[in-house]
Amino acid sequence: MTDLSDLPPARSGRRAPAWPGVPLLVALALWAYAVRHTDVSRLDDYGLVSALHPTFWAGLAVLTTGFWFTVRDARRPGAWSAAYVLGLLVMERATQAVLYPTPLYAWAWKHEAVIDHLLTAGGLQTADQVGDMAVYDQWPGFFAAQAALQRLLGVDSAAMFMAWWPLVSSLMLLLPLLLIYRTFTEDRRLIWTAVWLFYVANWVGQDYFSPQSVAYALHVGVLAVVLRRFGRSAVRRGRPRQAVWTLVITVMIVAIVISHQLTPGMLAVCLLALCLSRRYRDWVPLATTVVIFLAWCLTAALPFLSAAMPDMIRSIGDVGANVETGYGATPTGAGAIATSWAARLLSGSVLLLAAVGVLRQRVLRHRARPLLLVAAAPLPMFAASSYGSEMIFRVLLFMLPGAAFFAAAALLPKVRTLAADAAEQAAGNRQATGSAKARRRGIGTWVPLAALLGGTLAFVPAYSGKDRINYFPPQEVTLVRQLFDQAPEGSLVVAANRNYPDAYASYWNIDHYWFLDDARSHVDKIVRDPAATLADDMAGVERPARAYFLLTQGQLANSEMNGQLDKAQLDRIRTSVAASPRFRLVAENGAGWLYELKQSGGAER
Repeated sequence: MTDLSDLPPARSGRRAPAWPGVPLLVALALWAYAVRHTDVSRLDDYGLVSALHPTFWAGLAVLTTGFWFTVRDARRPGAWSAAYVLGLLVMERATQAVLYPTPLYAWAWKHEAVIDHLLTAGGLQTADQVGDMAVYDQWPGFFAAQAALQRLLGVDSAAMFMAWWPLVSSLMLLLPLLLIYRTFTEDRRLIWTAVWLFYVANWVGQDYFSPQSVAYALHVGVLAVVLRRFGRSAVRRGRPRQAVWTLVITVMIVAIVISHQLTPGMLAVCLLALCLSRRYRDWVPLATTVVIFLAWCLTAALPFLSAAMPDMIRSIGDVGANVETGYGATPTGAGAIATSWAARLLSGSVLLLAAVGVLRQRVLRHRARPLLLVAAAPLPMFAASSYGSEMIFRVLLFMLPGAAFFAAAALLPKVRTLAADAAEQAAGNRQATGSAKARRRGIGTWVPLAALLGGTLAFVPAYSGKDRINYFPPQEVTLVRQLFDQAPEGSLVVAANRNYPDAYASYWNIDHYWFLDDARSHVDKIVRDPAATLADDMAGVERPARAYFLLTQGQLANSEMNGQLDKAQLDRIRTSVAASPRFRLVAENGAGWLYELKQSGGAER
């Protein structure tokens, strides 16, 4: 372990609060008041940002300021810094679970449907049985574990607890992050500031109810074990036995490999980067990862990979195409654009701070070089695949543990060893006046605080600025469930896009068609003559199955804010279907409409 505890503690220009818990309690009280007085019934294009009561922002500012003065005071136990970080997680990860009566994210609802299918089918199925959803059966680790948890808790659906998953998955990262940072320093200021910046910069949104959230926590856990127990000094000291730690990481690697497609690749490149360092020449972790990954790809995952391999090979090396956004992924409207820029500026600022930390902190640049390698290792993945236009976000996510550490180092006083201080004193270079020292202390306190506060506040729009898309009100849930409760097996559900709750409900015996995923020429045809075109698309369904057209609030928000069809075009489609004699209205409420295509011949229901 690299011990930097001999460094002189940083002193701020003013005394830290006598009771460090006071700002924390005030911040949480302001947060509690804010959530009681925030109305999310009508979200605009700025999402939760414009809906939040002003006291939320005041509470976040108080929390950040209290954390900064507490963490810089060497007299304060580390437990106070931990308490502030937990307060941050509550304010930034639990707010949505408290405010929204239904879980967020269409993808979370999709994963709930996969778990339901696993419990219903009682086993894995192939592509000829469930189509492209078979990919989830070929990486079933997360879903099997959640199905077991669901039965253990005795709940009917994962929807009962998945709204709280962002908070749970964030807490899962805390211990491995602390282990990683403590590998390179025992300076509590640096450790807890790095943890704070990690959570603030992690706006990417992969902490929701998903295989990625668990696989990422395991990824960070593997890195923590390797960095602490597989370095040259640890092996030389012979404690603990490497066989034990090899077994530990093997279990975690297996869990990663059977749960998620991308994370094993990211882990492999990080471990390869460590092997290039003289301090980590033990190839066992990398070899273990590669062998387990290849074994799974060549057996259970082979059906999916065989079909996807041609496209994967074509994308290798095409960096421009891999990082560009496609149709339906372009922020449209003032709110969506502002949210996008908030996320970009937040990420850019943290990466810029990390670069400053690397250049400014010579001691850390040398002693924490393995962490720097881990931060840089995911960058080549830009050339590997577009990963559904999300590779740029995933690369950022996997860079964050290392980037946050060096960004924190940029905000703190320059790290110096006692030997360097003694040499400088011997050379007679300590001639600064008292006023100059005070001025430096002031700059070293307030400028970093402003940067930390700006990043913490920017997290909110970056993380929840698209809640108009991601939130489904209870009326929308009710409407969709009414559809699937009455739809006979073999029915067809047609919708604009898949952004609605339970979009994949009964996917094993009900077909789905999202027309905005179709060729742009066909979408244009639907816009020109909506009812006739949609009726023709839905005409192949035979009794007793039915064909339904569903349009909901979530679909409208996703289409408008992601540059698909605007409100006027969507209204034209709905009006045309409503006026067509070929459709009949089944149900409607304030969150959407459900129509059924009338079938020729026989009595109508």
